[in-house]
Amino acid sequence: MSDDTVVVWDESLLAYDMGEHPLDPVRVELTVALARELGILDRPGVRLVKPEPADDALLTRVHDPAYLAAVRAAPRDPLFAGYGLGTSDNPVFDGMHESSALIAGATVAAAEAVWRGDARRAVNVAGGLHHAMPARASGFCVYNDPAVAIARLLDLGAERIAYVDVDVHHGDGVQQIFWDDPRVLTVSVHETPLALFPGTGFPDETGGPGAQGTAVNMPLPPGVDDTGWQRAFHAIVPSVLRAFRPQVLVSQCGADGHRLDPLADLNLTVDGQRATYVALRALADELCDGRWVATGGGGYALVEVVPRAWTHLLAVATGTPLDPATLTPPAWRALAAARRPGREVPLRMTDDADPSFEPWQPTGEPNAVDRAIAATRKTVFPLLGLDPYDPRD
Repeated sequence: MSDDTVVVWDESLLAYDMGEHPLDPVRVELTVALARELGILDRPGVRLVKPEPADDALLTRVHDPAYLAAVRAAPRDPLFAGYGLGTSDNPVFDGMHESSALIAGATVAAAEAVWRGDARRAVNVAGGLHHAMPARASGFCVYNDPAVAIARLLDLGAERIAYVDVDVHHGDGVQQIFWDDPRVLTVSVHETPLALFPGTGFPDETGGPGAQGTAVNMPLPPGVDDTGWQRAFHAIVPSVLRAFRPQVLVSQCGADGHRLDPLADLNLTVDGQRATYVALRALADELCDGRWVATGGGGYALVEVVPRAWTHLLAVATGTPLDPATLTPPAWRALAAARRPGREVPLRMTDDADPSFEPWQPTGEPNAVDRAIAATRKTVFPLLGLDPYDPRD
């Protein structure tokens, strides 16, 4: 297996553009520009790959043919309604099928490169559209590129795939698509569905008949900071991945858990997000011989947060993590200021936060995070042969 990292990128990925909408492609443009200015894309062993659109055969592995027809037809019909399209969350836009299929194709290309041994890790920062359902657009997502890529991995012979979603919103689309498939473990760490879209992702959602324990959900109360989030992540994710023994790790790395994000209520920092990416790579190295497919996802602090978070992701995937104290390059600051005048452009790659944490223990006076951890462990750990009360599990 090559130790290279593939970064799937082309400016045509920016065409997934809903107009005046929170999911603005500028977040992806500024991410790639920042990574380029910091030399991350020029590191030894980094290969940029231009994506091709996913064809209907790939897309219909997870999406209904009638839904594909609707996505194609909607931009031509000003009165179109249905399939979750034409809403404020999922407005119809020109080239909707083509740009959505290209994002799916980019994540498939990342997955193929890793599975075939052309690279050990691969990243598509434009991907991570995890809410799309088999026959419905949802939560800014038209086609579910992580699910399409996972289906492709299954077709190529993968027998155990772990999907870990660290977006602030529950990874509901991927979970539903593989609900009955014991070959796919879906793990989501997110803000409680009692407070946030999509209203799913409770601990008792554990998988369908014959696949119990292959859906793992860790909902967290509003306001959780790096310390609580890292405590919860490490109390759940490593244990369930080790029990499942995946051959490849697919992750959705939405940056919308940040304290500046306008659409959610967690209190994370880019330092905490960087620590999560480091942990994901370490798990891929430990369990999957390094095979890691990473995507972007949500993130709506377009200048202040997303470019820094995903540049850290690219740095972790391509080699040595960036020093958090690294300055953002002047040329990038000028580009960010030009793209979004009036926004505060960060000067450094850090929020000056310490993401260290105390590991979870089953004893002591529990706080809200510990109660959430205990609820998930008690519900799903026994289904995976783990002891919910043993901190070593």
